Amino acid sequence: MSDALKNELLSQVEAAADLAALEEVRVTALGKKGRITGLMKELGGLSPDERRERGQALNVLKDEIASAIDARKAELARAHLEARLEAERIDVTLPVRPEAEGRIHPISQTIDEMVAIFAEMGFTVAEGPDVEDDFHNFTALNFPPGHPARDMHDTFYLPDAPSENGADKKMLLRTHTSPVQVRTMLNKKPPIRIIAPGRTYRSDYDMTHTPMFHQIEGLVIDEATNMGHLKGCLIEFCRAFFDVDDLPLRFRPSFFPFTEPSAEVDIGCSRKGGELKLGNHGDWLEILGCGMVHPNVLEACGIDSTRYQGFAFGMGIERVAMLKYGIPDLRTFFEADLRWLKHYGFVPLDVPSMAQGLTR
Repeated sequence: MSDALKNELLSQVEAAADLAALEEVRVTALGKKGRITGLMKELGGLSPDERRERGQALNVLKDEIASAIDARKAELARAHLEARLEAERIDVTLPVRPEAEGRIHPISQTIDEMVAIFAEMGFTVAEGPDVEDDFHNFTALNFPPGHPARDMHDTFYLPDAPSENGADKKMLLRTHTSPVQVRTMLNKKPPIRIIAPGRTYRSDYDMTHTPMFHQIEGLVIDEATNMGHLKGCLIEFCRAFFDVDDLPLRFRPSFFPFTEPSAEVDIGCSRKGGELKLGNHGDWLEILGCGMVHPNVLEACGIDSTRYQGFAFGMGIERVAMLKYGIPDLRTFFEADLRWLKHYGFVPLDVPSMAQGLTR
């Protein structure tokens, strides 16, 4: 009887196609009303010797069926997992779909292009903090007290922080990247030749102004640099950046507290038919400011102004990017519109260089 029952139950276990069918077999064999459980209840009516012999046989049968059920359960669970993994498998060998390709933002591309050009001239990149103090942002740059640029309508001021001597230290979001020049002059002896690209902040917002924007500034300090070197540097940069070999530049006298003499630079253009075209066409467009570093700035940074001199320049990165790539509204740079980025963005692996070209 036990052998026939054993074979029957083992066959049912093996034939169970899923976990639900296997559970039904377990209940039929080992449940409260199961067949083996029923045989165990009949042991009370047997003699002691028969009870012992029959009980041992039923216990062995019970253990064998339970082991077979556990083994079949593990097998079914493994098969279920493999089927699920197969159904949910992702083929990572498929090529990247065109719509999933990323794009380099025009600001990042423009910065890379500028760095590539100035690197060829021997400039290195310098960086500094976005949160500055009044000394680095204004005082060291020859901004006298009461200068309009210090007004809160232009500058984002932060709560004053206590300085080492106990006095309040006025903190702000830098209004230009010139503090990077100050920090460089304070920490490095001439000769100095750096560019400082980065974010800047001013309280303004319209089609041509945003509260956060990007600037790049350049600084050269040595014993022999003069205004002619400044003009040559900017002429070469503008012609390389805009890819116009005969692009004319005009230097107009201007005023900046941190340079003397100072100049604003215009590039040649045409506005005929409402279309802006760069080149030698008789019209002009302002693009940047520059000048010879003021002696007061050199002295504030611990540099002997009787021995050293130099030049500095600065321009808005968004402005030149708009000119070069025909982007009409400054605010669109920061709206995170993927359609806009797909239209104006650049292929990631096309890294700008003077050898292979800035834009491909």
